[in-house]
Amino acid sequence: MKFASKTALVSMFMLAGSASMVQAAPSAGHGTVTFEGSIIEAACSISPESVDQTVGLGQVAKSQLDEGGTSAPKTFYIKLVGCDTTTLKSVTTTFTGAESSTVPGALGIVGTANGAGIMMTDGAGAAVVLGTPTSKTTLGSPNTNLQFGAFLKGAAAEDAVVPGEFTAITNFSLAYQ
Repeated sequence: MKFASKTALVSMFMLAGSASMVQAAPSAGHGTVTFEGSIIEAACSISPESVDQTVGLGQVAKSQLDEGGTSAPKTFYIKLVGCDTTTLKSVTTTFTGAESSTVPGALGIVGTANGAGIMMTDGAGAAVVLGTPTSKTTLGSPNTNLQFGAFLKGAAAEDAVVPGEFTAITNFSLAYQ
């Protein structure tokens, strides 16, 4: 009996030692996955890549923006998916953000660049007015792509455009009819 208890005791120590060796093994990598979102009362879902997106306007020469000049427009989309058009048939989009202090009607930029703002257009080419709903877009079933354009516009004053890096943020909200 004494031999059996010693064997059991030795086995327990070996098992405990091997368990700690498994825990001490180096990690081959680890991380965290966070899932987030929201459930909305709407005719369509907003595609994940459209919720938070970045539109690159590129490197624009100062000379192109001088005295109210503009850059080439860049198209971007808000993709709506899983649309139910049973009762709601159209949508408007309202963009908000800080207006430029140097370019009336434009979205203001921040950074080392100055003297320009970002103008936006809807899919028909009409100017987007900050804080005002766009024209109605008819919803498709099951998906609808809302098309917009964005471009830089320089201030009208001579030598107002200052080269540098910039960013600008606009929020959008949708209203279904």
